[in-house]
Amino acid sequence: MASEAFRNKKHSQSGFMDWLYTDIAIDLGTANTLIYAKGQGIVLNEPSIVAINSQDQPVAVGHEARLMHEKTHKSIRTVRPLRDGVIADFEVAELMIRGMIKKVKLKWYSSTRKMVVCVPSGITEVEKRAVRDSAERAGAKDVYLVDEPMAAAIGIGLNVHEPVGNMIVDIGGGTTEIAVIALSGIVYSQSVRLGGDELNEDIINYFRRNHNLLIGERTAEQVKCMIGSAAPLDEEIEIQTKGRDLVNGVPRIRTVSSVEVREAISESVNTIIESITKSLEQTPPELSADILDRGIMLTGGGALLKNLDKLIMETTDLPVHIAEDPLTAVVRGTGEVLENLHYYRSVIS
Repeated sequence: MASEAFRNKKHSQSGFMDWLYTDIAIDLGTANTLIYAKGQGIVLNEPSIVAINSQDQPVAVGHEARLMHEKTHKSIRTVRPLRDGVIADFEVAELMIRGMIKKVKLKWYSSTRKMVVCVPSGITEVEKRAVRDSAERAGAKDVYLVDEPMAAAIGIGLNVHEPVGNMIVDIGGGTTEIAVIALSGIVYSQSVRLGGDELNEDIINYFRRNHNLLIGERTAEQVKCMIGSAAPLDEEIEIQTKGRDLVNGVPRIRTVSSVEVREAISESVNTIIESITKSLEQTPPELSADILDRGIMLTGGGALLKNLDKLIMETTDLPVHIAEDPLTAVVRGTGEVLENLHYYRSVIS
């Protein structure tokens, strides 16, 4: 772990005109977008969703748009511009980035000079270009990209410049990023286009098949957060869930248990576990020894799935650690890169 002195060290020089600009770092996630403003810390954490009217103008962004999701009429539609960790709708992504920056309420006279954006390690050059273009059209003059697992490692306080191996597993809304990091680079990485959204879809499908109940995405997310687990709980939980009966079409309430939810998401969870095992098999032996000592670090919202760390530990026979505040690990790391661009020059593109 890096020392507090290392964490606080500033390598960038303040220029005379810096007060005219507000540099930002963005974790542009499938489920949530987080923004870090230079010198201020995390200033925004909102869902990655936009509500658009019939003239393709944004009506709401973030939390307000999320409240409208699956409840709109024909004149308004909600759009999630990112799928599987990458931009699927360029125009809406630009609107969302602009709207998010506006919500931060930065100085009215300032503009964005530098923007650091984290991206999945497995994206193509075309997808990287799309991220750059969207950021530039949203007002950024200089755009830097950093891989999500690298940002996560920096965010949890690891000194990524050391000749020591660290394994990071970042489970987001659209992707699971698995990487072995050493000497400011990614030795091995695997980007699995499966994350929290896929688990939600598994729960929706389970309710449809086993309860003849149609539930929405928001309800599935709530079920997952409340009673979802990767391994058996000490005390299993039951909750009541509301949806539409597929037989007669009227609203109904069904009771669902944590055992059922675990069964619903088991295939996707096992895919993540198998990907971690494959990554360990591909890791050079000297770095494997470091991972044996240091363990596997879990970040991202998926790290909060109950007993996921326990299941990974049982499968790999390695120590598994959940990062402190795993939801913000990536944006904290991206912000650290923004604050010290020269020091982290080797990890950005």
